[in-house]
Formats: sequence, C-alpha cells, structure tokens
Amino acid sequence: MRVTVSRKAHFNAAHRLYRKDWSEEQNDTVFGKCNNPNFHGHNYELIVGVTGEIDPQTGYVIDIKVLKDIIAEEVEVPFDHKNLNLDVPEFKDLNPTAENIVVVIWNRIRRRIDSQMDLEVVLYETPRNFVTYKGI
Repeated sequence: MRVTVSRKAHFNAAHRLYRKDWSEEQNDTVFGKCNNPNFHGHNYELIVGVTGEIDPQTGYVIDIKVLKDIIAEEVEVPFDHKNLNLDVPEFKDLNPTAENIVVVIWNRIRRRIDSQMDLEVVLYETPRNFVTYKGI
C-alpha cells in the first residue's frame, strides 16, 4: 500500500523576473511588471507530498514532524522574508520564476527524503497560479 503524506507550509519572499543578458526592453516585453527593478513579493503557499509504503511498525509513511522540520530547514528558513534574487544562492544565475523555484525546493527536500519514496511539491505563487514538480 503506497500512501501520500502531505504537509502545507508558507513563506513570503520578493523577486524580480529578468535576464541579465537581455535589454531592459526585452525584459519588459517578456516579464512585464514582474521585471520591476525594485522587486515585488508573494505570499507563497507550499504543499509537499511524500509517497511510500506504510511502515508496519510505526504505521507511518514518514513521520510528519520529520517532514515539518525538513520543510522548515530547507524552505522556510532560507526563503522566508528574503529576496530570492539576492539572498538565495540557487537564484544567483537562475531566474526565480515559479517553475524554477519549485524545482529548487524539490531538490532541497529530495536529498533529505528516503530514495524509495516519491516526492511532489506544489507551489502557489498566488491563490490562482501554482506549479507542480514531481522530479520527472
């Protein structure tokens, strides 16, 4: 029996969507107001799902407290109230789009989860705009 255990979390962060190698005009055309040189922010919502076999001894797929701590250490502490472009090393040369953010988060969490388990991360940039990454 494979079961998915999920945990919700959130963080607030600023970012700017732009490419250093493009002109301001091209950045404005592609990224619009998200290219604001003074940055803009979001209240991100996150759902992390871990799928695996139920441990017959504990009844858990993963201890939810362990998952909570992983999310805090790998996402909330390094991302919350930060400027993603300036404060998070992964975005030094990577445009912090929702798509890239979810992959970075997935990679940070993946290294902490048993390789026999599947991982899915859903990131809401707004209540209506969200991305999902499963590592595929």
